[in-house]
Amino acid sequence: MSEKVRIITDSGCDITRESEKEWERYLTIMPFVVTVQGKEYLDRQEITEEEIYKILKEQEEIPKHSQITQLQFEEKYRELYADGAREIIVDVIDGAGSQTFSQSVLAAENVKEELKDLKIYNVDSKNYSIHYGYPIIEACKKLSEGQSTESVVAYLEDWAEHSEAFIVGFGLKHMKKSGRISAAKSFLGELMGLKPLIMLHAEVTAVLKKARGEKAIIDTAVETVTSRMIPSTPYCLVTTTRPELEKELIEKLTKKIGYPPAYVSKCGVVVSCNAGPDFIGVFIKSKDHSLN
Repeated sequence: MSEKVRIITDSGCDITRESEKEWERYLTIMPFVVTVQGKEYLDRQEITEEEIYKILKEQEEIPKHSQITQLQFEEKYRELYADGAREIIVDVIDGAGSQTFSQSVLAAENVKEELKDLKIYNVDSKNYSIHYGYPIIEACKKLSEGQSTESVVAYLEDWAEHSEAFIVGFGLKHMKKSGRISAAKSFLGELMGLKPLIMLHAEVTAVLKKARGEKAIIDTAVETVTSRMIPSTPYCLVTTTRPELEKELIEKLTKKIGYPPAYVSKCGVVVSCNAGPDFIGVFIKSKDHSLN
C-alpha cells in the first residue's frame, strides 16, 4: 500500500530488521556501502553485524563506508514520488560526522522544480545508531495514528536537540584507529585498566568519566546516565560482543530508572566500523549537553 508520507533514513540507524519489516509502509532504509579489504558490500543486505565484529577482531585494517550521495537521494525521492508519496521526511546520521545529511538536502533542492508538489523535510539527527533509529520507529507509529507530518518532524527535531549518546568502552583500539571518535583517541590510562565513558552529541565527543575495570565503568555509566536524562523519558541501548556486561548494564539501568529500555538492538556495521566490536551504547534524552 502506497503512503503519501514516507520516512527515509540510512543503514546507520540500527533499526532491527523486524521493525523495518513492521513499518515498511512508511519506512525506507538506504544502505551505506562498506568496503572490506577492497571488496564492497551493501550494509544490511550483504554483510551482517556478526560478520563485521569478526572482521574487526581478526583484521588490522579498518573497514570503510561511503556516504550516500546526492544522486542516490534524488533517485529515491523520484521513486517514492512515483509510488504516491507527496511528503518525505529524511532523518539520517549525524551531519557533523557524515556528509550524508548535506547530500540529502542538496538532492531535495535539485528535485523541487521537477517534483513541484513533493514536500521534503530534511532533519539532521545529530545522532548515531538507534538513537535516531528509535525515534524514527516512533515517528512511523505517529503517522499510522494520523498525526500530521509537521508534528512528526517537530518530534524528530526535538529528539535531535535533546539527545545524548554514551559509549561504555571496554576496548578502544578500533576507535583510536578510525579517528572518528576523537575523545577515544586522546584517552590515556588503558595500561592501568581504566575504561572510559564517552559522551557524543553532534560534533562533540568527550570522556565524561573513567573507572578502573569493566564492572566499575558499568556502575559509573549507570550513575552518570541516570543523572543526566530527563525523568520519565525513554532510553535505548546498542550491544556488541559482551552479553554478560550488556545484561548487567540493562538490569542496573532498569532498577535505577524504574523501567526497561525502550529499544535494544545490535550495533550495526557502520557504527561498528568507527567504534569497534567491544562497547555498549546508551542513548538518552537530556536537558543540556554540558560536560560537567
